[in-house]
Amino acid sequence: MMPAARLQAAIDIVELVIAAARDNGPAADTIIANWLKTRRFAGSGDRRAIREHVYQVIRAFGQRPASARAAFLGLAEADEAISALFDGSVYGPAEKHSGEPVEHPSALAGWIVDRLSPLVIGDGLESLAGRAPLDLRVNALKATRETVLDELGDAIPIAGTRFGIRLPDNRAIEKMSAYLEGRIEVQDAGSQIISELCCAKPGEIAVDLCAGAGGKTLALAGAMEGRGQLIACDAVRSRLSQLEPRAKRAGADFVETRLLDMGREMSALDDLTEKADLVLIDAPCSGTGTWRRNPEARWRMTGDRLEATLASQSRLLDIGAGLVRPGGHLVYAVCSLMSDEGEGQMARFLSRHSGWFPAKRETSAGRAAGAGLLLTPRHDETDGFFVARLEKAC
Repeated sequence: MMPAARLQAAIDIVELVIAAARDNGPAADTIIANWLKTRRFAGSGDRRAIREHVYQVIRAFGQRPASARAAFLGLAEADEAISALFDGSVYGPAEKHSGEPVEHPSALAGWIVDRLSPLVIGDGLESLAGRAPLDLRVNALKATRETVLDELGDAIPIAGTRFGIRLPDNRAIEKMSAYLEGRIEVQDAGSQIISELCCAKPGEIAVDLCAGAGGKTLALAGAMEGRGQLIACDAVRSRLSQLEPRAKRAGADFVETRLLDMGREMSALDDLTEKADLVLIDAPCSGTGTWRRNPEARWRMTGDRLEATLASQSRLLDIGAGLVRPGGHLVYAVCSLMSDEGEGQMARFLSRHSGWFPAKRETSAGRAAGAGLLLTPRHDETDGFFVARLEKAC
């Protein structure tokens, strides 16, 4: 493909991303993959260039642009290389016409900024738009961090974690023997810190209430040394189905999965009422802490969606609290940097549930935020997370 054709392809894809963000459709990565799947003429260089163009716009615009062409025209005003591609060539974008709409790179919407934690504002909002590192977690059921560091050669240990290692560049992890044989999993350092804050122990009853594909479940499995009862739950079958092959590869065959019925979760959890030593709630959230990995998530944010998310988090906290035994622990986490989803959510929970108090924090990572901790990209070199560990009075 010629450079101009690559740019037009990116314009077409960004138009699809804009529509998906507006209508809560598939993520940008999925859209890119699906588009390229039907264009077999695009070689590896074409695919890389198209993807880079797409993410150039996504990272530059904190708010969803009205159109992809207008956004690229805005970038073109400051980038001669892009400007030269609006040449009207075959398969390329049409030349710019006088008076046609042009959009320039934008900051985050003001209402979003107003709801971010003051700690994030102090860090500088530009820290949310960088590129995330490639972090791995060593599977304690199959290896030690030292042996994997020796095996990989150029990896470094991640401070503040027991099993985290960081690679200097992105690479095809899925083809490495350490991954295929279950010695490593891809997992951001922030997620690893949350898993370690759970302080799961062998022989306990632990519930991962929003397990998804099971990243934190497998970290808990390693901490439990394969002994005890570990129940991974989720309301989305397609996410939960990914856990079984991952658990098998990791040697965590003792993990039990339970598919929950949204709104009727207790029908599948009633036998665990006040019996769990640990309940982890990695709740659905705005995803503001993962903008480095999913920058188009900024385009999906609306006040109505946030309010619905806050209500869902509150309901899940109430469900999880009912599963914890006296003396047990509830760990609440969100990959969000919004105060309402973090310290505000915890304050509301503690106001309506007596007999709970913040437990000792077993980490030096993060900064205090109400009853919990906030991890941020600039301060901790992790994705953004709020996490709180609460203990239920005996």
